[in-house]
Amino acid sequence: MPNLKAIRDRISSVKNTKKITEAMRLVAAAKVRRAQEQVNSTRPFADSLAEVLYNLKDRLRFEDVDLPLFEQREVSKVALLVITGDRGLCGGYNANVIRRAEQRAKELQKEGVEYTYVLIGRKAVQHFRRRNVPINKTFVNLEQIPTAAEASSVADELLSLFLSETVDRVELVYTKFVSLISSRPVIQTLLPLTPQGLEVKDDEIFRLTTRGGEFNVEREKVSSEMQTFPRDTIFEQDPVQILDSLLPLYLNNQLLRSLQEAAASELAARMTAMNNASDNATELMKDLTLSYNKARQAAITQEILEVVSGAEAL
Repeated sequence: MPNLKAIRDRISSVKNTKKITEAMRLVAAAKVRRAQEQVNSTRPFADSLAEVLYNLKDRLRFEDVDLPLFEQREVSKVALLVITGDRGLCGGYNANVIRRAEQRAKELQKEGVEYTYVLIGRKAVQHFRRRNVPINKTFVNLEQIPTAAEASSVADELLSLFLSETVDRVELVYTKFVSLISSRPVIQTLLPLTPQGLEVKDDEIFRLTTRGGEFNVEREKVSSEMQTFPRDTIFEQDPVQILDSLLPLYLNNQLLRSLQEAAASELAARMTAMNNASDNATELMKDLTLSYNKARQAAITQEILEVVSGAEAL
């Protein structure tokens, strides 16, 4: 016969676990909202920067401009910037992006191209340090909601590698936020920049809302109306010098947006994982309660039978 006390203790343990997972889900949801607010707060600067670059692009022929960040070199070595989280309990978020980075490294090896890793997040650092792979730089303990200062420090390291010709290309491996239940690892070339990469595109922002007591993500298309500079605009500095100053800012902004996407993906994955854990705990509690009731009923029946048998013996 099952031990009733053991079943009660297990039910109590599952209840406590559910409280923890539910709290972690709500914390992740609050941080997703903060990430959303940060994306909105950095948008005015990004829009202004895009507007200036758009007008400079319209004024200059980038193909004829000699700028270090546009330099296309024969690729002999690539830096892979891999963005993961510092914490676990977020489903397959970290494993998926690490797997994609390793896959890309194998592709480069087959092409005869050397590579080195620049790692963001403790999970990536722990994984790759246990393997015999080249690691150039690591960044851990970043804010869970990325800041412009952190993006700038990472961008400075990447610019140093590219401008010193230590690497000929920088590729970013991160997780693109799709929805609360969906995200995908993607690869994006950060350096060298291409004129086509500066084209103005419709952007997209996400809003975390609640509907019927459930979290929901709404995506909104954002079209920036670019204001064209007058044709007789006179620049105090050579437009090429202005462009040379703005391109690092553009790189910082691109990296910050990628960090924000990765952070939103990690938090959404944690929300989903904790929600699934809470649902599993609820189901397990139902099964344990049913087992407890059956065992208790069997014990009561056994006691009644013993009383009846004793009475008949008298």
